[in-house]
Amino acid sequence: MIPIPAEAILDGGSFRMHPGLRLRVAAGDPDAAVAARYLSGLLARSRGLSLAVQTGGPSAGTIAFERRSGLGPEAYRLEVLPRGITISATGFAGLLYGAVTLWELLPPGRGEAYVPAQRIRDQPAYPWRGLMLDSARHFQSPAFVKSMIDWMAWHKLNVLHWHLTDDQGWRLEIRKYPRLTAIGAWRTPASVGAPSATRYGGFYTQREVQDIVAFAATRNVTIVPEIDMPGHAQAAIAAYPALGSTDGAAPPVSARWGVHTYLFNPDEATLSFLEDVLAEVVELFPGPYVHVGGDEAVKDQWRASPRVLARARQLGIDDMEALQGYFTDRMGRFLAARGRRLVGWDEILRPDLNKNAVVMSWRGTSGARAAAIAGYDTVLSPWPTLYFDNRQSTLPSEPPGRTSVISLEAVYRFEMRDAALDAAQQRHVLGVQANVWTEHIRTEERVEWMTLPRAAAVAELGWSPPSRRSWPDFLARLAASLPRYHAFGIHVADSVFAVDGRLKATAAGAEVSLTNQAHVGDIRYTTDGHEPSNGSAVYSAPLALAPGGEVRAATFVGGAQVSATWSRHIDRAALARRSSRELDLCSDGLGLLLEPRDAGGDPAGIVALDIMNPCWIYRAVDLSHGGRLTAAVAALPFNFEIGADVNKIRVGDARTANGELEVRLDACDAAPAATVALGAARGPATLPAVALPQLPGRHDVCLRFARPALEPMWALDWVEIGE
Repeated sequence: MIPIPAEAILDGGSFRMHPGLRLRVAAGDPDAAVAARYLSGLLARSRGLSLAVQTGGPSAGTIAFERRSGLGPEAYRLEVLPRGITISATGFAGLLYGAVTLWELLPPGRGEAYVPAQRIRDQPAYPWRGLMLDSARHFQSPAFVKSMIDWMAWHKLNVLHWHLTDDQGWRLEIRKYPRLTAIGAWRTPASVGAPSATRYGGFYTQREVQDIVAFAATRNVTIVPEIDMPGHAQAAIAAYPALGSTDGAAPPVSARWGVHTYLFNPDEATLSFLEDVLAEVVELFPGPYVHVGGDEAVKDQWRASPRVLARARQLGIDDMEALQGYFTDRMGRFLAARGRRLVGWDEILRPDLNKNAVVMSWRGTSGARAAAIAGYDTVLSPWPTLYFDNRQSTLPSEPPGRTSVISLEAVYRFEMRDAALDAAQQRHVLGVQANVWTEHIRTEERVEWMTLPRAAAVAELGWSPPSRRSWPDFLARLAASLPRYHAFGIHVADSVFAVDGRLKATAAGAEVSLTNQAHVGDIRYTTDGHEPSNGSAVYSAPLALAPGGEVRAATFVGGAQVSATWSRHIDRAALARRSSRELDLCSDGLGLLLEPRDAGGDPAGIVALDIMNPCWIYRAVDLSHGGRLTAAVAALPFNFEIGADVNKIRVGDARTANGELEVRLDACDAAPAATVALGAARGPATLPAVALPQLPGRHDVCLRFARPALEPMWALDWVEIGE
């Protein structure tokens, strides 16, 4: 079970789940009927059991859904006896979560099953247990959003923070202002050379949103829409230029990542426009919260605008941060008049912020502490631990994202409680939320991979009492849960269990070392070309393989395979070649895993680089007999908004028209030992081989690009060093 219940006591015996079993609800209880139908659907999809829902009648021999007064809004009791099962709760959420827990108690497989007799008393530690889905950077289908809401309910996650507007796209239909989606929902993707002819984007119609909101209600998920303001506004200003703070031409919907400078102006007309937008938002989203962003609002355009400065003087404001405070307060009062609470990132926290606001702490946890001490409700959502655009391991199976590793264990061990807060202040901490920013997560399958199973760890942080949480126990429960994810077609990451295989050249061939991130389970392997199974040899020490051999390996827990199969063929290329992801970056100013345009979704085509300093190190190369270096490179657009930091990137040092790949030995500031001229930027290309000098011992080989300009941004795909 994930999350682990607050209390579970085993009894003797078991209850048989069989095809003729009925789910009993009381007459006139539609909430119980919804929860019962949900359980019936889960059982049908995962086990092939079709259980009918009956109204009234005797409860013996059934799964009965019953009301019980005095429990919390999401609490439930689950009693499994040999003669029947009872799920009791005061509210709908408890009935739903009791049904989910019962489903989780079933072993993997199809058909009938036995549930051990037991009594479970359960309730959440925190009322806000959330995920943020960024649909502004990459549009996900309504079907995917509903699928995500569905599996959130399995984990007792109850808030979907839906990021719907940003510089790269406006995704919500606003009927009064149709250009927000006619113009703002579409962008031209960044490309190297000639501009792309592709129009990329999409938006959610109000009818689609209503359908998603209604579906979420059946899963006890509250949707919190985010309409960014005053920053992250370029898509809206592209649609309605008068909303901006400059008098120039309309900007395009951005195809660049980072912090942009376009801000909504604080004129009365713009504020009224945004109130019109929020009026439609509150009609679509009946939940108590509306998120207005408030983060990363660079004030350069405001400070440079005579019109904005005049407006500030009119309001009696002489500070741009205070002007944003006025902006936020205006939106907060508008929402409060319609029964909603404003939520914003921790930049909104000012002494004059309305006490009704909720502060979402993303710049670490200090914002949550300051908010709680000041008497504001707050949600813990700190970067980097709960930012799921960071990869989960260093394995080559990881999709594009940031190169920083936020492992499943790091998420699970996040400390929710702040010892600096007293009991009253601690009650202002509503809960926890992880954020799935999708700048580099282009597909829905990758969203699932980057989110799960880390979202399961977040669920346990928000639901289970600390005394019940245990990392080894969580891993065991996760391994047992994998068949459920797979049965529903969910692309759950196996990073914590995946085999990490390392090859080391020897005189006789290669030495192969195998491990996994969690150091759990048995790594079983084969060398005869067959897939590993529960009967294959268990890895215990490095393997010696001759040239031409092949090793395949996977992790097994409790006899079940819990990772994809890792395989390598032993030949000269395997021993001499390293992808950019297998090399060390010379620095980590802004490290990213990026996908060149021609990679086609193949993980092997994903490159690792620091965009501030595209430079890599191939460690400990034996040059006692010299060597030949061959490299493959890819040209990418430099589509990043990084402010003044762009001036720190070294360019203009090329000696040929397109630049060179420079090869240095032992130190990255040494004189180049070899250079290779780059061709025109047309996509991935293999460069001509160059000779490396004969030197005693092993040496680090540093590779970096000299280039005439920021664009194209050259990246190393792979490098091979042989004799």
